Amino acid sequence: MSTEPEEPMSAEEIQVANKSEKKALRVIGWFSIGMAVAALSIYLGYEVRSRYKFRKRTPYDFYSNSGEQHISEFGMGI
Repeated sequence: MSTEPEEPMSAEEIQVANKSEKKALRVIGWFSIGMAVAALSIYLGYEVRSRYKFRKRTPYDFYSNSGEQHISEFGMGI
C-alpha cells in the first residue's frame, strides 16, 4: 500500500476493465451451463439405464425366489 493518491482511470482504461470483466463473467456463465448440462445428462442416463434393465426381465425372474419360505406376491405356492 502506497501513500500516494491514486490517479483516476481514463475512459479507455475503464472500457478495457469492463470488457475483461464481461469476458470473465461470460466464461463463468458458460462453464456453469456446461456443468449443469453434464449433471443432467448423467442423471437422465442413469434413469434410462435403470428403466431399461427393469423392462428386460423375463417371466422366470418372477419365480426366482419360489424356494424361499416367506410369502411373496409371485410364486408357485399352493
